[in-house]
Amino acid sequence: MARIAPLPIESTPDMAADFAFFERTLGFVPNSLRTMAHRPALAKGLIALSRGVYDPSGEVDLGLKRLVGHVASMAAGCLYCRAHTATSALRHGVAADKMAAVAEYRTSPLFSDAERVALDFALAAASQPNDVSDELFARLRTHWQDGQIVELLGVIALFGFFNRWNDSLATTLESEPLETARSVLGATGWQAGKHASHDEDSQA
Repeated sequence: MARIAPLPIESTPDMAADFAFFERTLGFVPNSLRTMAHRPALAKGLIALSRGVYDPSGEVDLGLKRLVGHVASMAAGCLYCRAHTATSALRHGVAADKMAAVAEYRTSPLFSDAERVALDFALAAASQPNDVSDELFARLRTHWQDGQIVELLGVIALFGFFNRWNDSLATTLESEPLETARSVLGATGWQAGKHASHDEDSQA
């Protein structure tokens, strides 16, 4: 159960346009942003950063960026963000079987060498302490140019914020990412845990 309740959407009229954007693109407003809306400047700043990270004019595939965010969230242990990145990855063209195999990306034939090193980078950069080595960075550069690496690290850094926010507040998962994660990630042992709604907890 969430430790701070998300605000009702109608309670923050100065964020109406931002919330409408998520309604159009996701079909719902994430509870994380509704919680951030207790301080609209913070929510708006994070939305602006997210738009920069996921700029469609970038050179890194938007589906791969969601996989990068997912693996970074695996390193951080954030189940909420794993559910969200799985949902978003499917929306951006990642096949369900590939999403389900992401934990085995190093050996799965569904992943290219370029994707594997990008996901190695995500795992190392999101670890505490940071585990990015010169050797890893050299491998990264065999597949990705500097501007593309900046895009990849932008995703990892963004999820550094999201992971800490949602794990610390036990943000309640919305119905779509909850069902997606159960369907696609369930076989890997994913569970909603503290991100389940109070009603689901009572039925467990």
